[in-house]
Amino acid sequence: MTDLVGATREFVRTSVLPLDDQHDGDIEAAGGDELRVRLQEQARAAGVFAPHAPVDCGGRGLGMVERAPVFEEAGYSLFGPLATGVAAPDEGNVHLLDHVATDAQRATYLQPLARGEVRSAFAMTEPAPGAGSDPSALLTRATKVDGGWVVNGRKWFITGADGASFFITMARTSGEPGGAGSAGSGGATMFLMPASTEGLEVVRHVGTVDRSMVGGHCEVRFTDAFVPDSEVLGGVDEGFRYAQVRLGPARMTHVMRWTGAARRAHEVAVRHVTGREAFGSRLADLGMIQQMIADNEIDLAATRALLTVACEELDAGERASASTSIAKTFAGEALHRVVDRATQMCGGLGVSTELPVAKIAREIRPFRIYDGPSEVHRWSIAKRAVRRIGKELG
Repeated sequence: MTDLVGATREFVRTSVLPLDDQHDGDIEAAGGDELRVRLQEQARAAGVFAPHAPVDCGGRGLGMVERAPVFEEAGYSLFGPLATGVAAPDEGNVHLLDHVATDAQRATYLQPLARGEVRSAFAMTEPAPGAGSDPSALLTRATKVDGGWVVNGRKWFITGADGASFFITMARTSGEPGGAGSAGSGGATMFLMPASTEGLEVVRHVGTVDRSMVGGHCEVRFTDAFVPDSEVLGGVDEGFRYAQVRLGPARMTHVMRWTGAARRAHEVAVRHVTGREAFGSRLADLGMIQQMIADNEIDLAATRALLTVACEELDAGERASASTSIAKTFAGEALHRVVDRATQMCGGLGVSTELPVAKIAREIRPFRIYDGPSEVHRWSIAKRAVRRIGKELG
């Protein structure tokens, strides 16, 4: 693991970071999918490509705890996760397919994805009043027909959809949309849908502040799109259960990658204040600056500690719902604080393209929203606490 972490660090900083900085973290400006292919070829040659992938797909089969330091080094560059094959949504889809796919589905979808031959997308989020933070509001519907299913609905904010080879699509197969805890919370199914499926259309890119995700965040429409029975992923009406197989680990790998990005912003800021003199001394010798440095170190250390707790539970086969919610909520806010303080320490340079801090601030802000906004996770954490104490009180 030490060798892999070191090799990943060396590859990202020598082969990826210069391109990231040259193009201000804008993946399309840097070359988009063509750049991805080129960087992933270099990552394979360096022995650092897709270490999380199952061994039978050419990966190292790393567990969650093992992934953390490797993914953090990959995340040091905004392009690093893409280059090393550990970026969302492909990384999470590899994890899901490894746990749920049939042998035939592994050969058709998982193997090419894990090898970096194709990209994928996970189509869950819908415009209001459809599924967003509340997945039970799922409106996209799949209707049973002879030999398969017909899918109709609309999705958006589907990361990587433009250029994806296939979609893992969540659609309602029974019940009606409803709030949490209602009958509407069940009845979803996952479908494997090649991008060439008739009736599947990538409509447009939804404009967002971040620019480092290849394939953008897109609106996708399904109009009488037929899916054969063989392409149902997992069991019918069990989609929400399988979604948890993906979401908990995916939240934690997000934390890993963004910890790397926040650490870079912090290190850039510390170097800046160490070399910058004002008011008769180095900025690094001023008490207010020292407090920001210390608070950044604390937030980074606490993020890693909570991440480790959640990853140990996941590696033990536990659902880890509480620990992943706690880690994701804390990290989303703590890493934002780290980058915000780094911006402040760098002054005018912190909001310029002269340093990488501003682009990291731009890219990390959405982390407090995707994979569950902080407020939704807090609601879930509080409900569990009330339920636990209620049981203790009898």
